[in-house]
Amino acid sequence: MKLTISSKLLFGYLFMALLTLLVSAYAIFHLQKLNQAAYDITNRHFSVVETTKSMRDALLAQESTEKKYFIFKDASLEQIFWQRAGDFQAGLEKIKKLNTGKYRDSDKGLNNLALLHDRYGTFFSQEVALLKDNRLQDAMALSDSASKATVEEIALQLKNIQTGTEKAISDKMNFIASQSSNATNMTLGLSLFSLILGIALALLIRRNISKPLRQLQQATGLIAEGKLNHQITVRRNDEIGALAKDFIYMTQRLKILEEMNLNASPLTGLPGNIAIEKRIMDMFATGQLFSLCQVDLDNFKPFADKYGYAWGSEVIKEVADILTEYVAKKPQEEIFIGHIGGDDFVVIAGPEHAKRICQKLVADFEKRIGRFYDAQDAQRGYITGKDRQGAMQKFPLITVSVAIVTDDGTRFKNPLDIAMTAAELKEYAKLLPGSNYVTQEDWEKHNILHPAEQSTTSQ
Repeated sequence: MKLTISSKLLFGYLFMALLTLLVSAYAIFHLQKLNQAAYDITNRHFSVVETTKSMRDALLAQESTEKKYFIFKDASLEQIFWQRAGDFQAGLEKIKKLNTGKYRDSDKGLNNLALLHDRYGTFFSQEVALLKDNRLQDAMALSDSASKATVEEIALQLKNIQTGTEKAISDKMNFIASQSSNATNMTLGLSLFSLILGIALALLIRRNISKPLRQLQQATGLIAEGKLNHQITVRRNDEIGALAKDFIYMTQRLKILEEMNLNASPLTGLPGNIAIEKRIMDMFATGQLFSLCQVDLDNFKPFADKYGYAWGSEVIKEVADILTEYVAKKPQEEIFIGHIGGDDFVVIAGPEHAKRICQKLVADFEKRIGRFYDAQDAQRGYITGKDRQGAMQKFPLITVSVAIVTDDGTRFKNPLDIAMTAAELKEYAKLLPGSNYVTQEDWEKHNILHPAEQSTTSQ
């Protein structure tokens, strides 16, 4: 029969029964507090941090879509804006559900955040109306003033929520460490007292209480320092074992949260928009000359409509594989590959490296894309499908267009400016037949040379 801590003390020293009961009650009370603290961290605070980051991503996507709408005036961008607005509202509702009981004191801030986001949506609707009335200057003025200020205020409030939640996590971690330390000290005191009555009982207490608590205390400190690979070896079927399980679960959640900070694309595993923006800002800060290459697939939607988006995802992953192959072959070169989303990628590298990568991308993509089509479609060089108006039309095979913009931070002051220029240049590249890469210098000189022509010239 397996004996609990209380029963072992009872059988060892009957006259210490009362003390044993008091100590057990004390331990259970504090272990419950520790379990509650760990539960709050894993099931409430981490969810709030994750949700605020998702809301910030949705807000950035809205702002990006708003800027793109000024350029393209595409109704689909308006739909994307409202879809991202729905993602933001869903995150807000999730946080509100988490703010129950003693956490309801932040409802006022959340309501204010909802009002600010609704206001941003109203401003966007006004901008759309102004653009449809060909009042571009008025729309841009509204975007640069009221809309921008609202987005900044929303971002600030999201940051405040995240900062406050992270502080709550830190406080809870400190609380767990403090309570673990108190429990350990209490156990050590009892061990010394029991030593007078018998070494056997002292060793028993140390074996059953002190050792696992010390391990958990050490784990608490290491986890608080960000060392998430520390292994907790406590395996018990009592309160300490339950606390150990909560620590293990908390560590796993922290690892997930750390991975989310990388903002990696779930499809390709490449860094996403936030990481791309950070890389551009880092390049601007160093003043180093670099090239931003924006990669886009042409005629991808008709392909996905015919072959299915699952097969279309394979094409996107193929582009990611082509780009990452270059990085693997040249590990000594500082090459950054990012995935904006969908069929859009970004390459950031030195001008010479970037141009060479784009040349190889165009050539390699042309060689590989044929295997994604049926033999009949690949042979005739096009597929048939319906356009946006529902009429049957011939669509060429997928090609790749790349826009290359080079700067060292003197012409462009922020990632949005250089990205907008790259987007304009990419639209020009898409007008050219086949797969192409276009530099800003070529565009300005109106002297665009197709990669195939370069190959012919070099031969």
